[in-house]
This record gives sequence, structure tokens and C-alpha cells, in this order.
Amino acid sequence: MPVMPLSAGQAEIMPDKRTAPVRVLVVEDEMMVAMLVEDMLTDLGYEVVTVATGMNSAIEHAERTEFDLAILDLNLNGEKSYPVAEALRTRNVPFLFATGYGEGALPENFRDVPTLQKPFVSGQLKYAIDSLVTERIGD
Repeated sequence: MPVMPLSAGQAEIMPDKRTAPVRVLVVEDEMMVAMLVEDMLTDLGYEVVTVATGMNSAIEHAERTEFDLAILDLNLNGEKSYPVAEALRTRNVPFLFATGYGEGALPENFRDVPTLQKPFVSGQLKYAIDSLVTERIGD
């Protein structure tokens, strides 16, 4: 799936058909960005299960913690977050990459993963998450 198509000013939001909040794992090494994403998610009605700021913590949560989907910073302290993505794929947990690099930076085996281009606004984040949830419900 390509980069999310919403522009920063676009306010189209997909309706939420779930009754319980979507539980989200956030993987982000920049503390200010992590706090901003956590605030956006909370304001949108999602539940942030945890924020993992390093590779080891992210892999551990990806393998063991219960959540509905994950948002992965592509670059974690100089390392690509692909091992975290692989752990999520193993568990069949949907995820998206948040990156300033664009989808062209992804290797072939991750080109099908939705990518949210940084910087993003809450409407884009909601659209991306709702798309993952809708896709998951359709499975």
C-alpha cells in the first residue's frame, strides 16, 4: 500500500465501527515525536498500550504484548525497524511505518506495508489506522 494519500489539510475521517478503543503499540526513538504521536492517538480515542523507544524493547513488545496494531518509526537509533515488523508479521498484527524517507526507502518485502509520511497530522494518522482496522476486519 502506498503512502497515505491525505494532505495535511484534509479532514476526511472514516467512521469507527468498533466499541472498544483500538490498542496501539508506538515504536519511536525520538521522545518529542513519541509524545506527540501518543497525544494524537489519545485525542483520537485510541489506547496507547506502550511506547517503545529502542530496538530491544520494540521487539519484546512486538512478540509479547497484546495490542491491535503498531506504528513503527522506520529508523530506530540508526537501525531499521524491520526485525520489529517481522515479529509483528509472525503474530499477524497489522502495522504501518511512519517515516520521513518515503515508501521508496522500503525493501521489496515491505512495499505492501502502509507508510505514513512524517510529519503528519492527526487526520492522516486516523485515516491510516482506520484503514488498517477496516482491512483487518475484512480478513
